[in-house]
Amino acid sequence: MAQLWGGRFTKETDQLVYDFNASITYDQKFYRQDIRGSIAHVTMLAKQGILTEAERDEIIRGLQGILEDVQSGALKITEEYEDIHSFVEANLIERIGDTGKKLHTGRSRNDQVALDMKLYTRDEIQELDRRLKDLLEVLLRIMKEEIHTYMPGFTHLQKAQPVTVSHHFGAYFEMFKRDRGRLADIKKRMNTCPLGAGALAGTTYPLDREYTAGLLEFDSATLNSMDSVSDRDYLIELLSALSTVMMHLSRFCEEIILWNSNEYQFVEIDDAYSTGSSIMPQKKNPDIAELVRGKTGRVYGALVTLLTTMKGIPLAYNKDMQEDKELTFDAIDTVKGCLTLFTGMIDTMEFKRENMEASAKNGFTNATDAADYLVNHGVPFRDAHGIVGQLVLRCIEKGISLDDLSLEEYKSISPVFEEDIYEAISMKTCVEKRMTLGAPGAAVMEQVIAREEAYLQEEA
Repeated sequence: MAQLWGGRFTKETDQLVYDFNASITYDQKFYRQDIRGSIAHVTMLAKQGILTEAERDEIIRGLQGILEDVQSGALKITEEYEDIHSFVEANLIERIGDTGKKLHTGRSRNDQVALDMKLYTRDEIQELDRRLKDLLEVLLRIMKEEIHTYMPGFTHLQKAQPVTVSHHFGAYFEMFKRDRGRLADIKKRMNTCPLGAGALAGTTYPLDREYTAGLLEFDSATLNSMDSVSDRDYLIELLSALSTVMMHLSRFCEEIILWNSNEYQFVEIDDAYSTGSSIMPQKKNPDIAELVRGKTGRVYGALVTLLTTMKGIPLAYNKDMQEDKELTFDAIDTVKGCLTLFTGMIDTMEFKRENMEASAKNGFTNATDAADYLVNHGVPFRDAHGIVGQLVLRCIEKGISLDDLSLEEYKSISPVFEEDIYEAISMKTCVEKRMTLGAPGAAVMEQVIAREEAYLQEEA
């Protein structure tokens, strides 16, 4: 058992206790961050005269050698070590001797793991942001291409008013844009360096914590050593933000699953993102969309778990906090995978434009526009509402749309109707005349698309 403590103990730790206590199986994920933090730490120690420059250089060479060997596969991270810190330190001592024992001067595993987790989280936020941006690029392409593709808009899952695919996808563009903003906020708020906080009360060594923070690209050092080692707020914020990302993905997936069904036939999911049935040869299942929807609960679970873990913990560090890693790693990996697969799925998805427009017509999504036509010809809105309701009822009885009613049938209910009613309730008119900012009209959508394009270029 390779561990960094033992002088106080007269008996070996029980193997089951050791295994239960160990974190090497998952905290090995941040070996790069652990080594980076150690290099910054010894650089600062030498600057402060706590280590000699020769000792600093020897330790850094040893750490860089460990990093290279782990990356190449020449050195394996095994479970004989309690955690990633003991793995790095034990291998360093084995390679350079007693000088390696000076690596841990002026720090504790408590501030060390706090640093590693922040560095890892910061790196992963950057990767998550990149994948969100990839998704936004695909959404923007679809918004440009489908600006005249008419479809029903829904409320209560009932057809309401006509919109376009461009407008519908634009709603999700806004959601994922806000998700990027949340990640950026978290990254900014968490960007303080805990290294040098020690176990909880700092250290008597004359550390230059601001110098270390600068080496590691933090904005500053943390201002309270107890908070430094026990802060998991940024992880709770991250898991909350990731839960929101998954909620947005899940909502989108639910719609795609519906649109892909035989009843809707709005889209065709590419074969690469579908699966078949082992018994029913006609099936083409939207498994990726369903799995993304299902994995949302997994990410929610991570958030609730960490909130529950943290709610009763007194200051400062407690071993309960070790539970933050495995579930956070899993949530991050889950969201990254879902974003990549979802982006690929919608990037290759085929829109069945004629079916979408026919569905909008047959769902009486232009009924409001028929009422507006009457209002524009002097009929009070409440009367117009009732007249169009009668027209809809007649269409339902005959199994037709408002577009298919004859002018005589229109006039039999209200003599105000003239030949121009057909133009007034066409899908094109219904959509194009909605020109307020945020509406689906093509001209205003082009303005919105230009703004979204500028946003993505600014964030490059």
